Amino acid sequence: MRLTDYLRDFKKVGELTKKYANLPDSYIKRSMEKIVWKTPQHNPRYLPRTVKKRKYHFSEHRPWTMPFQSQNNFADLKPKVFLEPIKEWSFFKGDRVEILVGPDKGKQGIVGHVIQERNWVIVDGLNCEIEEVSHYKGHLSMVQMKENPLLVTSEVALVDPSDLQGCTVEWRFTETGEKVRVSSRSGKIIPIPSLAKQTYDYKTPNTYKESEKDTSADDIKKITFSPLLKTFEMDIMDEMDIKEDRVPAPTYWY
Repeated sequence: MRLTDYLRDFKKVGELTKKYANLPDSYIKRSMEKIVWKTPQHNPRYLPRTVKKRKYHFSEHRPWTMPFQSQNNFADLKPKVFLEPIKEWSFFKGDRVEILVGPDKGKQGIVGHVIQERNWVIVDGLNCEIEEVSHYKGHLSMVQMKENPLLVTSEVALVDPSDLQGCTVEWRFTETGEKVRVSSRSGKIIPIPSLAKQTYDYKTPNTYKESEKDTSADDIKKITFSPLLKTFEMDIMDEMDIKEDRVPAPTYWY
């Protein structure tokens, strides 16, 4: 695959973001869509043309939220962000990582959020800064701690479970064909945490409780179609008990 293919993929929403949202791709695409210009409707003098926003500025806010919409207004021109393409993503929510830069260098923490569109992870309680919340007239301002994102390419490293030290990882296959993360230094398997399966709707798939509008598992497993070696016409004839008694006329090829 070409390098440009990886760069083109970063203009889209990451796969981990879609899994966490647990929303259809059509809904995410529709919520992100912004129409810049459109020809007048019901006017025969104009051909139907629509110009949509093609480039988006990704941040800590999720693409289907209102803060993301406010950050991608037409008048606000964000600087272009250059990202290093990553062939195989190796950081998931719940991983223990070691910080390599900043005042918290050498400390270890748990990944709380993954922002795959910017190669970011947010570590719970580390790499924080103090920000002042905008105050209103007659009220005192508040100060809160904000966790800043870290680049997965150069600012954090996964922790090897054998010696609890930072390491580089690579993907390998086990004897049973399972794809796992392996520490390049010790060769130990780094399992993917259970928090990686957490979505906006449930903690784990096993603890999810079905509601009335959900499709039950029995309905999904029910077989409603059995393929047959028949054409559509033959299937209709068998269902309506129609017998073919016509004799085709002989044909001759010269």
